[in-house]
Amino acid sequence: MPMEPSDFLKVMERGGWVMWPMLALSVVSLAFAIERAWFWWNMHRPSRVERLRRMLAALRAGQRDKIEAFIAKDDDLYSELAKRMLDDGSDDAIAMEVVEDVRPRIDRFMNIFSTTITAAPMLGILGTVTGIISSFDLLGGVGGGGVDPRDVSSGIGEALITTASGLAVALGTLFPYMFFRAQAERALGRLESLIAAAKIGLGPVRNWSTR
Repeated sequence: MPMEPSDFLKVMERGGWVMWPMLALSVVSLAFAIERAWFWWNMHRPSRVERLRRMLAALRAGQRDKIEAFIAKDDDLYSELAKRMLDDGSDDAIAMEVVEDVRPRIDRFMNIFSTTITAAPMLGILGTVTGIISSFDLLGGVGGGGVDPRDVSSGIGEALITTASGLAVALGTLFPYMFFRAQAERALGRLESLIAAAKIGLGPVRNWSTR
């Protein structure tokens, strides 16, 4: 049964102020996960994988015309690397430079995911501590008067809600993060394959200007 907006707000209120930064983390993480999922689907969908295989074969055979035709049809990471190999040669220095140039596109938002995975449980623990402190303050008679058991249970409820929410946000971010890491490793492996193919077919030949 789906949660009503009023029930959601009630849970947020019972969890205390810690719930709001956790909500912000979860929204940001979800938005970036959608962007990364779309990016990697476009990069590694079957049609592009097949095009990459044909481009690898053309690089190994040194077929510059075919490689240029592949590059003209797309501007993904692999085409960018192949273009640089054609223009500047395929020695290790150029290959490393190109890989470092495209790495920000591969690792985009990964730091945010890892920060969310670490920060969400810590926020949950912080909410747990503040909830328990609130309950002990009531049991200790802070402020005088009798202690209402419902007030004590409110602090315990805050502790449990924030702990569960922190773990839920961290787990909800962990699985996409691991999937995106696997996709990044796959992309780097394919870039290395392109570099190796370029060394076989093109060699470290540069385009020198003539006088």
